[in-house]
Amino acid sequence: MRPVKLSLLCLAISSAAISHNAVAEESLDNILGQGRLIFEERYRYEYVDQDAVKGKPELKQADAQTARTRLGFQTGKWYGLSSLIEADNVTRIGNESFNSTRNGQKEYSVVADPDGTEINQALLRYDHKYGTAIGGRQRINLDNQRFIGSVAWRQNEQTFDGGLLQFKPITGLTLTSAYIDNVNTIWGPENGKYDNKTNPANINGHSKLFNAQYVLMRDFRGTPQLTVTGYNYLLDLDNIAVDGKASTPVGTLSSQTTGLRLSGLVAGFTYAAEYAQQEDYSNNPNQLDSDYYLAELGYTVGTVALKGGYEVLGGGEDGKSAKKNNLAFQTPLATKHAFQGWADVFLTTPTDGIEDAYLGATIPLLGGKVEAVYHDFSAQQGGDNYGEEYDLSYARPIPAVPGLVALVKYANYDSADNALSTFNNVDTQKFWLQLQYTYL
Repeated sequence: MRPVKLSLLCLAISSAAISHNAVAEESLDNILGQGRLIFEERYRYEYVDQDAVKGKPELKQADAQTARTRLGFQTGKWYGLSSLIEADNVTRIGNESFNSTRNGQKEYSVVADPDGTEINQALLRYDHKYGTAIGGRQRINLDNQRFIGSVAWRQNEQTFDGGLLQFKPITGLTLTSAYIDNVNTIWGPENGKYDNKTNPANINGHSKLFNAQYVLMRDFRGTPQLTVTGYNYLLDLDNIAVDGKASTPVGTLSSQTTGLRLSGLVAGFTYAAEYAQQEDYSNNPNQLDSDYYLAELGYTVGTVALKGGYEVLGGGEDGKSAKKNNLAFQTPLATKHAFQGWADVFLTTPTDGIEDAYLGATIPLLGGKVEAVYHDFSAQQGGDNYGEEYDLSYARPIPAVPGLVALVKYANYDSADNALSTFNNVDTQKFWLQLQYTYL
């Protein structure tokens, strides 16, 4: 019995020492002392040139200069608890020669960066070795942001009001669930007399997100070779519509999307394969039934990273309802700028769906990075050719100023002659010049 008693005594002494150290480490002073100031400044010039839509006057070229200032504070942790508050201000610089969707300049092409000041994030967070709980206004980015993302490209970021739980019961498994009762969109912070039912400042509803990700295989370096992700996104979007037609009711973007994604790195090749099905949900008056497919492969040759893929967002079922309404696969809460070309021509999937075959390369150059992507677009139903797009960008940190990054970016969408003449698929050119400073 003596060795057992001695062991128990040692354990008690060790536990007491650990508890004492934990109490010492969990001082309230950590909240401020280990906190972090958040400060970002982003200047952007955006130019947009679009051809005329058949039957409508040609839009004037947009020249938009905007600045976004972000200021906030993230506290340190106290027994796993922390908080964050962050505010954004977007301000136009110079002439208002663009349509921000709120300024009434409808004779110009759209640059969706309205002026305004808004709380971007305000949250309370609890971290535990088995997971995380977050409540409040927050950024939510799931997987590659194809379905749920923060749209960080736009000056006014998309954030979500609600709660998120993330549970990691075993190594490699992450279970995420979230409830959202309000979406703070990129078109905010305020509505006005020039907004419409396709671009509200806030999307109301009771959306629920479920995502389960498991790393099944890793190589000897710990790099994931096979990651399996299953998801179910129940989007209840009460006050937004799939298009701006007077006959289209709100709620037509409410949907249930269920899918499976496989991704990883094998023998030097990165890969991704994904399938999802979308049905109507909640208050949607339409009957949705469409599919999503993705196949993507990448390989690095020396310092050049190559990537090619084929992505399909299906059209709705055939019939009178499909011809009258847009029943195609939609991704209303995605970071859409990262997909289907930087010209943002297909932010709403056309009625006949879309097939996107793409090929891209990323090349280091002069301390920065060049990225080039080519897209070929066609209808998923009917086989019509929508057109093609060429994208090119160069980003480089400025050595003399830590935290400062410069970006030059260009997109050229060339509409096919037989493409339907709608506002969304006319010939479009866009150019950006951006400087962003992040306090480190």
